[in-house]
Amino acid sequence: MRKIGPYGVETLPQVLVDAPAAPAGCRDSLVERARLQWHLADGGDPAVLAEEFLAAHGLDLRDLNRPAAHGPVLCGAALYLSAAAGAQLAGVPTTAPEPAPTLPDLAVVIYDHGPTRAPAAPDDPPWWLGPWTESWTPAQHAAAVDTVRAAIGRGDIYQTNLVGHAAAPYSGDPLPALRRLGALPGARYGGVLTGDGWAIGCASPETLVEVHDGQIITRPIKGTRPATATGRAELLTSAKERAEHIMIVDLERNDLARIARTGTVTVDELFTVRRWCDLWQAESTVRAHAAHGLGLADLLRATCPGGSVTGAPKLAALTHIAAAEPVGRGASMGALGWIAPGRIDLGLTIRTAAADGHALHTWAGGGITWDSDPTAEVAEAAAKTAPVRATLAGR
Repeated sequence: MRKIGPYGVETLPQVLVDAPAAPAGCRDSLVERARLQWHLADGGDPAVLAEEFLAAHGLDLRDLNRPAAHGPVLCGAALYLSAAAGAQLAGVPTTAPEPAPTLPDLAVVIYDHGPTRAPAAPDDPPWWLGPWTESWTPAQHAAAVDTVRAAIGRGDIYQTNLVGHAAAPYSGDPLPALRRLGALPGARYGGVLTGDGWAIGCASPETLVEVHDGQIITRPIKGTRPATATGRAELLTSAKERAEHIMIVDLERNDLARIARTGTVTVDELFTVRRWCDLWQAESTVRAHAAHGLGLADLLRATCPGGSVTGAPKLAALTHIAAAEPVGRGASMGALGWIAPGRIDLGLTIRTAAADGHALHTWAGGGITWDSDPTAEVAEAAAKTAPVRATLAGR
C-alpha cells in the first residue's frame, strides 16, 4: 500500500535528519511534515507521483526554469528512487526478486524547520554484524561477465554493468553503522534516510543529476584502481578504462540532450581522477541548459537509471542486466538526494547499504566491456564493497 503522511512519534526514528545533500546548516533543525512511500506493486508512474506530491506541498517543480519560492517554513525534501523504479521509467521492468522487499521504490519526505535540536547522547545497544552471504559465487559472477562479453561480441551491446548483492544478519541498532558509512571520505552524498522498518545509508561520490539556475549537471564515474601511485598511473594509462568511461560519457550526453536546449550539452571535465576511500576513480562532468518547460518527472525519466550503472545502449544493457543478475538491486544504483526551491541534487546510490528488520544489504559491481577479464571484475567488485562492509562492522 502507498503511504502518504508523516510518521508518528512512535515509529519515526529519533535521529537528527541526515539525508544526503541536505543543507548542513539545517540538519539539526529539520522536522518531517509529510511523506510519500510507493512500491512498484502500487502501480502508477513514480516520476509523476513525486512531482505531484512535491507540488501539493509547496515545491512546484513542473518547470525547472521557473524560480521556485520558499514557503514560510519549507526547507526541502529528500527523494529516493530505487533502481527497479528507474528501470520501469526506462521501459525495461525488472523481474529478479528483491532481497529487501520492505524498502519502498520511491520515498519523498518533506521537511520544514523546527527548533534546533542537540544530538541525543549515545545509548546504543551492543552492535553485532554476522557473516555476509553473497547472492552469487565468484564463479557465477565470472560466468555472467563471460555472458556479457559474448553479447558484446555479437554486437548486442557495447557495455553492461553487472552488480552483485550480499546480506548479513545483525542485532542492535543499524542506524549508527549506516551513519558511519555516510561519513566515509569522498562521500559527496553521505547520509541516511529512514522509514518505518527500513533505513538506507549512502556513501556515494557520484552525482546522478544536479539542477540549479537552469543548468543540468551529471558526473559519471567509471574506472577504478587502488589509491596508490601505481594505481593512479594504471588508471590514467588504461585504454580499457578510458574507452569504458568515454562510452558512458557519450551515453550521458545523449540522456541530457533529450531534455536540454539544442546545442547546449558540453563536457566540462573528462576523465578526472578523484579519490574515494582507498580507491582512485575516474569522473567526468557533463553540463546542459534545461529545455523550456522541463519538469522533475521528465528529468527523472531521462536520467534514471544512471548510465554508469546500466551500460550502453541503455535499454539493451538493462535487458541483459535483468537476465544476468540473480536478485534485484534494491537501494543501490538508484537515486537519493535533496530537492529544494531552486536546486535538485541527487546522488547515484553506489557505495550504499540498506537495513530491513533482519539484515543489512550491500551491492557492488562494475562495467563490463569486451576487454574485461572476469577474474579482475570479481576482484574490483570486492574492492568497492570492502570499505563499506568494514565500516558497517565498526572497523
